[in-house]
Amino acid sequence: MGPSRPLAKALGGHFTVYSYDRRGRGESGDTRPYDTEREVEDIEAVLMAAGGEAFVWGMSSGAMLALMATTRLPGITKLALYEAPLIVDGSRATTEADWAAIRAAVAAGQLGEAVRAFLKSVGMPGLLIALMRLTPIWRKLKAVARTLPYDGAIVAGDQLGKPLISGRWASVTPPVLVSDGGKSPAWMRHGNRALAEALPNASYVTLAGQNHMLKAKAHAPVLVDFFNRQP
Repeated sequence: MGPSRPLAKALGGHFTVYSYDRRGRGESGDTRPYDTEREVEDIEAVLMAAGGEAFVWGMSSGAMLALMATTRLPGITKLALYEAPLIVDGSRATTEADWAAIRAAVAAGQLGEAVRAFLKSVGMPGLLIALMRLTPIWRKLKAVARTLPYDGAIVAGDQLGKPLISGRWASVTPPVLVSDGGKSPAWMRHGNRALAEALPNASYVTLAGQNHMLKAKAHAPVLVDFFNRQP
């Protein structure tokens, strides 16, 4: 679950929360070769465990995965997305070279380099990356580094600096909440605003003072309000 664990705990006082580790992470196994369809099937399995219908939340690449699942699974009755990493204009460089470097590092077994390349691609300063190497979190990041190309498989096609294709998500008719952080970079906010505009039944909110480092205290009340809201 990673950074979403505190959020799951905060939501647990309002809803029955089902959470899981994505493929190759935490307690979940892995099936190779990787295919995004297997990840959609994982979400379907959680839906079935929840009785066949559920509200779904996802952040970053998980937000795009949840959106992908909603086009296939009618049991998703509401969808909340936080900071899907879309690049829809020229406000930052595209990521083709970044994902290629990450894949190459993983293939060579250079997991620390894969983590460094990933953090650089999301805009983390080099000095901060160097400092992170000295902290316990670096070991945790290396432990999941083999799955970084999975994130690329989900999001890379939407990081090409091009506008979203009109009508692409026309089948996503459940209510959707798209949110981002007020301290996040312009490219992230541009992408999420464009995503909300591209969905047929979406609302968009910016969380003041927040960024890509999820804080449950700020995010949970917004989700409780959205999930409890009547159609």
